[in-house]
Amino acid sequence: MRLADALRVQRGDMVAFVGAGGKTSALFRLAHELRGDGWRVIGTTTTRLARHEIQNVPCAIAVGGGASPAAIRACLDEHGFVFLYANEDLKRDKIIGLAPETLSRLMDAVNSDALLIEADGARRLPLKAPRANEPVLPDDVSLVVPVGGVDALGQPLDEAHVFNVERIIERYGFPEGEPLLPPWMALTLRDPELGLRRVPESARVVGLLNKVPLNGHERARARLVAQIMLRSMRVEAVALGAVQSPNDPIHEVQHRVAAVVLAAGQSVRMGRSKPLLPWADGQTVIETIVRRLLSFRFSEIVVVTGHQGDDVRRALAHLPVTFADNPDYASREMISSLQVGLGALPETTSGALVVLGDQPTLNGRVVGQVLAAYAEGRGTIVAPVYRGERGHPVLFDRRHWPDLLALETGAPRDVIRQTPDSLALVKVNSDSILMDIDTPEQYQRARYLAGLG
Repeated sequence: MRLADALRVQRGDMVAFVGAGGKTSALFRLAHELRGDGWRVIGTTTTRLARHEIQNVPCAIAVGGGASPAAIRACLDEHGFVFLYANEDLKRDKIIGLAPETLSRLMDAVNSDALLIEADGARRLPLKAPRANEPVLPDDVSLVVPVGGVDALGQPLDEAHVFNVERIIERYGFPEGEPLLPPWMALTLRDPELGLRRVPESARVVGLLNKVPLNGHERARARLVAQIMLRSMRVEAVALGAVQSPNDPIHEVQHRVAAVVLAAGQSVRMGRSKPLLPWADGQTVIETIVRRLLSFRFSEIVVVTGHQGDDVRRALAHLPVTFADNPDYASREMISSLQVGLGALPETTSGALVVLGDQPTLNGRVVGQVLAAYAEGRGTIVAPVYRGERGHPVLFDRRHWPDLLALETGAPRDVIRQTPDSLALVKVNSDSILMDIDTPEQYQRARYLAGLG
């Protein structure tokens, strides 16, 4: 996956990289991708940068020397990317960045599509806490990317490995010199006084965990960091990858994904409420489903109720779920329940896994495969398929929700038909994706196949 796609950069964005562990590399990687798309891209710093960092830039201009907007536009016309700075500190072999208040005006003057900023320094260490004057962010920055290098994990929590480590120890009381743990990194990166210091409320926040290997234990640890970061409502998503890789730099993006469980139907063919049917270990069908979902780190689990809604709520009262009532369950199709469920989710939710409330054989491995495909950017709609037949659960990225909410009749499959290029099919080895229980015969057969008699 490209970095630009992981960050969801839009034309007109002012993107600031903060933190440590690969800010400069990420800036240049993003610039390369965007100019390859035909964008006109400005790079800069609002602090200081080593002179050698820009030695391979096709066009670097010191605007403190009086460079005209026409000269900058000419550079953009020819190269698609220009790096701008104020002047040079020859004694320290550094370039001095631009004042943040000048950047918006500069973007307009040279007709650029995006402006990329390195907004603080970290002495090439993998993790940092900002000092009092950091980071240096424009008020109108639209996207802030807190960066951390996962090579910090397991290293001693000391000044040799973490920039301004005293500030982290002071704030959290972590023991100095002990191996740095994933929760410590996550808390540092998402903290409004550390990794998110000075970030304007209007700015989007997408984290970047750099130097993540493609496979293995370190990727799993990075995923844990990302999931803890996402507990902050300020963090929209967290990308995991290696920005200096010769291949696609991003392995996956961890989003805030919710599960929407549809349990409002009247169960006409069954003759009794399907979610309340007994299943295994004294649990109902709906409790079995929800407990399986709880083994994953969903941002929220919303159960949509309708028919015998009070009974469904009582059956799940001891579990950490949210309920949303569908008053139209008797007069409208299932799509109305999905619409109610989507409407109950916070604006920060990126995707929703749609789960049927009559599918007690829901396979946890299948859920994991669907979530992984979404995280890896294989599609904005992800569905499992068994021997060529598509089933449930299905995940919809937020960009498809307006189409789902606009349906008066029909089903989610209608949205899938409208955007076939968005669909990623995940081959699974379980026919559970095809097995719901609409009739007494189907219920008894499902119990038999599950070994329940």
